[in-house]
Amino acid sequence: MTPLDHLRLLDLSRQLPGPFCSTLLADLGADVLTIAAPGDPFGTGIPFLARNKRSMTLNLKSDAGRDIFLRLAAEADVVLEGFRPGVMARLGIGWERLSALNPRLVYCAISGYGQDGPHRDRVGHDVNYLAAAGVLHYVGEAGGPPVIPGVQIADIGAGSLMAAVGILTALIARERTGRGQLVDVAMLDGAVAWNVYHTLLYLLSGRPPERGKTQLTGHFPCYAVYETRDGRHVTVGAYEEHFWATLCRHFGREDFIQQQWDEGAKRAEMFAFFRAAFRTKTLAEWVAELGDVDICFAPVATLEEAFADPQVRHRGMVVEHGGTLTLGTPIKLSETPASLRTAPPRFGEHTESVLATLGFGAEEIARFRRDGVV
Repeated sequence: MTPLDHLRLLDLSRQLPGPFCSTLLADLGADVLTIAAPGDPFGTGIPFLARNKRSMTLNLKSDAGRDIFLRLAAEADVVLEGFRPGVMARLGIGWERLSALNPRLVYCAISGYGQDGPHRDRVGHDVNYLAAAGVLHYVGEAGGPPVIPGVQIADIGAGSLMAAVGILTALIARERTGRGQLVDVAMLDGAVAWNVYHTLLYLLSGRPPERGKTQLTGHFPCYAVYETRDGRHVTVGAYEEHFWATLCRHFGREDFIQQQWDEGAKRAEMFAFFRAAFRTKTLAEWVAELGDVDICFAPVATLEEAFADPQVRHRGMVVEHGGTLTLGTPIKLSETPASLRTAPPRFGEHTESVLATLGFGAEEIARFRRDGVV
């Protein structure tokens, strides 16, 4: 048994935020049907984000296509979409129409700036939302330009995860009220919410964070990246006083313990010492020496090295499925665990079987194909 195997989700989303969200739910058992326009260049999406899902093509701009979608939505638990605000309504299949058709429906819309507000119609991508949220401003080295993170924080963290939480919360609420609701997820909202730590510092000090000059952006020796003798890098996250003390004692510099957050000459002195010290050994040597020391230490791994990491493999975050390596699910449940049940489908692979379940015969399905409905 999987925890969500009683739920049917129609996924109209593309790119990354929506598909990542529906993959989390599909891994937990939800019956996810992805719906894309015939010939959609993004219809196949990222392959491993299509696992555990079914795929059908449907032209929502056609009357017949909309009618088919409405029949599906009438029996669905969740509709997930990532269009610009208003697109679904203009197609005649927006929240108002669908909720009237199916009052128990949970409708989740992921967008850049939300379903309302002065910027709701703006287009954007991850970097734009991080910039507008104030995140990008303090990422990077002091005196340098903002640095774009390699992980899509706004897309996944502020979009996918917030949508998954919103959908599950709305489903729980439905158990009490009997009614579905609209889940309005804006990636800008989520990115602003991710500013938790720097918002705290801002509220306490009254000063906005400066790039590369905060406690968690490499300004202090206790929380920094260091180069090794072989040109690799390691990270130290000795933020708490006891971790910092352990680090200083390990390197024979107990005199640094009371100067953890010092500025000026003392900060420069500590940085100079640790930078020189870490350059005396290779990355492998430091991993052997510090890997199990209580200082919050980790090597800067390549993606290939991360995939081979025994902890990553033990946790099932890189697994073989369908003859190829894929990412595992990060949600671990003791009683009803997630699972990888089916390989990513071919684009539109389940179109005919879905139509058949709606009562359409072979001749009608063939006509739909001729007319570009599917």
